[in-house]
Order: sequence, then structure tokens, then C-alpha cells
Amino acid sequence: MMSALLFIVVGFLTMEFSGWFIHKYIMHGPLWNIHKTHHTHTKGYFELNDLFSLLFGSIAVLLIFQGMDTLDFRFWMGIGISLYGMSYFFLHDVLIHRRVKFFKKPKHGYLAGIFKAHQAHHSTRKRDGSVAFGLFIVPFKYFKKKQDE
Repeated sequence: MMSALLFIVVGFLTMEFSGWFIHKYIMHGPLWNIHKTHHTHTKGYFELNDLFSLLFGSIAVLLIFQGMDTLDFRFWMGIGISLYGMSYFFLHDVLIHRRVKFFKKPKHGYLAGIFKAHQAHHSTRKRDGSVAFGLFIVPFKYFKKKQDE
């Protein structure tokens, strides 16, 4: 059971750190034409950028199916990646971008810092010049109160 929990955490953290790298160097690099749909206001609920979620979700499903018979590390890492995806959807799409309008903008604590970092990321609609490419782990300066800055 302990190793299962470890692989779930590893899967989750792997997505945060690889997601940062992919976001900064690939989405804001050679695949900008897909990702830019997220940085511009488009009509409709879906963006071309949502293809990245399908890709990451497919990786999770593949790992879960490959490790299902023996419940080996692949299964548990797939679960961790899936938990990351669900958390990402809730934090990024529901709380930050309000694609589903259930909650108000966070004003205090950890979620407010994440929100500020993401606003800073979107302060430009261009490929270059963005900051704060992570989702759950962002620079500490976004958690400071305005009078501390």
C-alpha cells in the first residue's frame, strides 16, 4: 500500500514538473499555434489547446491499462496522473478561468497565490514574455500581500 501511494505521488509530481517544462518550452515554443488559443479569447467552450489535456489523459489511461493486471507501478502512476488532471481541471478551468462558473475568484491563501501567478502568466497574449509556467508550484512572490511587494 505504501508503494502504491508513493507512485501516485510520483505520477502527480511528474505531471507538475514535466508540465512546467512542456508548457514553457513546447507550448510556448513549437506548439504555440495550438496553445495560443488558450491565451486569446475564443468563442465556444472548447479551445484547440484542450488537445493537450487529451494527450496527457491518454497517457494516464494507457498506464492504468498496462498496469491493471498486476497493479504495478504503471497503474498507480496512471492514477497519480489522473488525479493531477482532475485537480488541474478544478483549479485551472473552474477556479482560475471560470470555464465552469461554480466558485468565485479566490482572495486569500494558496489559491489566491496560484490565481495571481496565472494572471501574470496571461498578462501577455504573445508566445514570449510569459512567466509562471507551473500550476501548483509557482514562485513565492505570488503569495505575498501587496504591501510586502
